[in-house]
Amino acid sequence: MPSYFEAFKDLLFPPRCLGCELRLESSQLPLFCPDCLSQLVSIQSPCCRCCGQPFAVGVDHLCGDCLAGHYAFDLARSLWAYQPPVSTLVHALKFQGQLTGVATLGWLAAASGCVRELGEPDLVIPVPLYPDRLRTRGFNQALVIARSCFPQWSHRIESGVLRRIRATMPQSSLSGKERRRNLHKAFGLVDPAKVKGQRILLVDDVFTTGSTLNECCAILRLAGAERIESFTLARSLVR
Repeated sequence: MPSYFEAFKDLLFPPRCLGCELRLESSQLPLFCPDCLSQLVSIQSPCCRCCGQPFAVGVDHLCGDCLAGHYAFDLARSLWAYQPPVSTLVHALKFQGQLTGVATLGWLAAASGCVRELGEPDLVIPVPLYPDRLRTRGFNQALVIARSCFPQWSHRIESGVLRRIRATMPQSSLSGKERRRNLHKAFGLVDPAKVKGQRILLVDDVFTTGSTLNECCAILRLAGAERIESFTLARSLVR
């Protein structure tokens, strides 16, 4: 029965590639055509042992930023390089509200070795949106990502611990220095005692300069979090 139902559903609602919208033969995950699937660039070794910045050659070691102590997290990992078709998928999720790719995100995350590098957290915290932006968008993409990529820890997802306490400009239009200034004191904790002594997994969509994650991690660190790791779907290789 399930196979007949799936075939009938595919007939009524033909599945399309999330990257190029080419019609697919079935709705079997992941919803990418072979060409788009081959364009996914995984972030893997060799990379920075802390922030996950990929290196062209060599072995895993700390990058210059991590050696200088620029980040407040203990570990950061991303699934893919931020380029098509990943950037297309993220943009459709954030700005067009297209949730059809959520199941594919979960499938790909489960198949990735990146997730297995993360320690088991006490709390999974999505990076929050400012209330006005949340009302406009209707959902927080970081929360959607956390639920789809970490179903095994769904009972540990806490979206009300960290909050955005002031509106900020969209990060995509700013330089690295402007991003850091834009996010200064933009986050706060509802209940600092909630994170004291806890292992935290912070979740967001894209790691560009790390400014958003770093501001959140700094707040969590001040509240006494024991260990902070971060996960993003993608990482921009152009900063």
